[in-house]
Amino acid sequence: MSQRNDFSDRILVMGIGNYLMADEGVGVHVAQRLAKLSLPDTVDVVDGGTGGFHLLEYFENYSKIILVDATLDDQPAGTIRLIKPRFASDFPKSMSTHDIGLKDMVSSLQLMGKAPEIFLFVVSIASIQEQGIQLTDAIEQVMPQLINKVVSHIGTITAREIVSIV
Repeated sequence: MSQRNDFSDRILVMGIGNYLMADEGVGVHVAQRLAKLSLPDTVDVVDGGTGGFHLLEYFENYSKIILVDATLDDQPAGTIRLIKPRFASDFPKSMSTHDIGLKDMVSSLQLMGKAPEIFLFVVSIASIQEQGIQLTDAIEQVMPQLINKVVSHIGTITAREIVSIV
C-alpha cells in the first residue's frame, strides 16, 4: 500500500456524485464551483465523481477531507447537514447510489489505521431517478448556502490548526 504523501497539512474538498443524474451529482457541482474560487493555498478541490475505491489514495494521503454528497432521507430537498463520521456506520443510511463503496473504503482505512478526519456535508435530494446535468430548482437555490458552508468550514479547520500550533 502506498505511503502517506506530503499532503497531511492540506485540506481536501471532494465532491461526490454522478454528474449525469441531476441532483445526485450535487457534490460534483460543488467541486466545480469551488475550483473557480480563490481558496487558501492549503486547500485542494477534487471532483470525486462515483470513484469508490479509486479514491482510496486521496483518503490515505490527506489527513482532513471535506466531502459533499447527496442523500435520500425524510428531509425536504435542499436540506444541508454537516456530519463528522468517525466510522462507516456514521454515514447516513440512505446516501446516494455510490455510498456502499465510500463506506467500505472508510472501513478499510480504519482497519489499516489510516482514516483521515472526515467532514461530510450531505444535501437531501428528492430522487436519484432524474437524468441530466442540471440541478433541480430546489438544489440550485441552496448551492450558494452550501458553498458558503463549505468555505466557512475550511476556515474553521484552518483556524483550529493555527490555535493548536500556538
